Amino acid sequence: MADIDTPPRRPSWWKRLGEHCYRASTPQLVRDMQHESSGAFDALVKDLEAPLEVGFEREVARQMNQGAYLAFVPSETLMPVMMQRFGLEASRIAEDSDLQAMRRTCNACPVAGRCWRAMRRDAGVEECRGFCPNAEAFDRRAAVAG
Repeated sequence: MADIDTPPRRPSWWKRLGEHCYRASTPQLVRDMQHESSGAFDALVKDLEAPLEVGFEREVARQMNQGAYLAFVPSETLMPVMMQRFGLEASRIAEDSDLQAMRRTCNACPVAGRCWRAMRRDAGVEECRGFCPNAEAFDRRAAVAG
């Protein structure tokens, strides 16, 4: 009898209700944190290694993609990490005339939230090439620097 497989237990209605309420309230939770605790939210978003609950992280990224978080500057937080993926060091191209254009492109990125999530999970360069609008510029700089 001990080796009979039992089907997994379905979560209780209370647990399911709690999870539903959390999912439904997460967008408002993110907005409230941005407005009511902007310093803490800013630090959280800039810390790419801070552990976050998956639903909360997904909602932050979704709102970033919509441009809802105006205080977030992708070129300050994401671009240096992205450049490392492409084998570049920000300090080595600091004088590069194209750097300002790359920063503008980064700051206007329509998928900053996707990039943020990718940098948080240490995505590889091939994945980054698939969505980064600066990918070609980074590849060119890496070829020159390499």
